Amino acid sequence: MEQPTLKIIENIAEIPAANWDVLAGVSPILSHAFFYALQESECATPKFGWKAQFLTLWKEDKLVGAMPLYLKMNSFGEHVFDFAWADAYYRHGLPYYPKLLCAIPFTPVTGQRLLADSDEVRQLLLQHAMEFAKDAGVSSLHCLFLSDADAALAEANGMMLRQDVQFHWKNEGYRDFDEFLATLSRDKRKRIKQERRRVNEAGIELQCITGENATIEQWAFFASCYLHTLQLHHSPHQLNEDFFQRIGAALPKNTLLVIAKRNGQPIASALNYLTADALYGRSWGTFEFHSGLHFETCYYQAIEFCIAHNIKTFEGGAQGEHKLARGFLPVTTRSAHWLAHPQFALAVENYLKQETDAISEYVDQLNERSPFKNNC
Repeated sequence: MEQPTLKIIENIAEIPAANWDVLAGVSPILSHAFFYALQESECATPKFGWKAQFLTLWKEDKLVGAMPLYLKMNSFGEHVFDFAWADAYYRHGLPYYPKLLCAIPFTPVTGQRLLADSDEVRQLLLQHAMEFAKDAGVSSLHCLFLSDADAALAEANGMMLRQDVQFHWKNEGYRDFDEFLATLSRDKRKRIKQERRRVNEAGIELQCITGENATIEQWAFFASCYLHTLQLHHSPHQLNEDFFQRIGAALPKNTLLVIAKRNGQPIASALNYLTADALYGRSWGTFEFHSGLHFETCYYQAIEFCIAHNIKTFEGGAQGEHKLARGFLPVTTRSAHWLAHPQFALAVENYLKQETDAISEYVDQLNERSPFKNNC
């Protein structure tokens, strides 16, 4: 096979969008527009610890492989936590940053990370990434939220796999929300009805607005809610209004806003990304606290949307065991890691073996607590 030409590209605008999107497929969060919005809004730039090093492979002028790669100067915005590893390096007088990260910034959604038109090119992408990490002298290479195929390839190439748990809702062909509720155990069904009733009694009305119908003002309101809630929780920098306005304009068919109003005034909002088969709950914010509002805005409206539009899966985002009681089930996610320092690599390998066993046991325990009737 003729070897493709390797190019490391810092500005995604230098990569033709159509070429990138052919490899990325239907996922909006892997699209050229998504990464371009992150770049142009300065959310994923060196200012905040993200230096793009997109690894690309070309045959003449055709893009045949791509990997969203960043030099990271911190571990914020990743949702796979390695702060303890960084601290261990620091305590031994060793630099953990910069590290190399293959990921979608601020987006804990499983999928392809080795974007290629063949298995051979996927293998080449990973080989080049590992060689790049060694040549650059970084502490490590991390690939987050990998598809099963990418995880298997990473493990076959000597990377260590790490597991975590998310909670996803599955559409079993429900005709409406009540039919979904009927599949739950009595206590879970009662709790959800109580939460929804409290929101209704507070005079709160909710509206689902697809990106095709969302206005600039509605995107601005969502951004203000999101940023307000980040500030309340003293969360680190993530995304800004410029980013949200850009994806609203660029991905109208793949975005869904949920807006809550009280007395005709908007008070809370949530953002989801969508495809024909899946809805991805991402961010939310509120200016008022009301019992049940978070669950209604972020989960129940999304579930109703999935039922109405025959969407198979709703991924509720990172972590959140509270989702179990609301009809979500545990799903294992995978990341892959390579550390340059042999002693630290061995220590992490031993730690991951224990962590993997603990995650497996945790998932078994969660499944035993399934919210559905036939598992009670």
